[in-house]
Amino acid sequence: MCSWCYAFSDSYQYVKDNLPEGVILKRLLGGLARDTDETMPDAMREHIRSNWQKIEQTVPGVNFNHEFWTKCQPRRATYLSCRAVIAARQQGEEYDEIITRAIQQGYYQNARNPSELETLIQFASEIGLDTNLFSKDIQSVETNEKLLSEIQQSRELGIVSFPSLLLDRGTLRTIISHHYSAPQEIIDAIRHA
Repeated sequence: MCSWCYAFSDSYQYVKDNLPEGVILKRLLGGLARDTDETMPDAMREHIRSNWQKIEQTVPGVNFNHEFWTKCQPRRATYLSCRAVIAARQQGEEYDEIITRAIQQGYYQNARNPSELETLIQFASEIGLDTNLFSKDIQSVETNEKLLSEIQQSRELGIVSFPSLLLDRGTLRTIISHHYSAPQEIIDAIRHA
């Protein structure tokens, strides 16, 4: 549910498809915003809307369906979507990215609210997951613990903003600058590092 991560998705796919031999990709969830049932305050709505507009102006080909702000009741709560990724991943590693795309498409293009459990269960159904298992897993203590562990791991790696790219070579870690419209530069930086 990070709009900048959504803007990075085309570059991410390019990087994933062109990683140098021997480089293994590992995705970590960052959490972003804890669970809440409170409606998003007006100032936060305006801040996020302005981010969407900034992204549309700076990242070619990225746009948002601004009807979300009138069709949905926005909440500043992303942990549930993060748990959805973990619950999907538990049915197969490939579902990590598949449900991530479904959440982003639903949220940013179709004005569907991924802060709602029912919306996430619908996404799980649409991508072919066992929805009974998904519904159980997304709400489980174990899934929440896995999320908190990934968030902690991100912090321990020094990742403080998203998206972030980190090349980890054991004792040597290098932050790789990410580019929203020049993914070959990312590949070049990985090779150089």
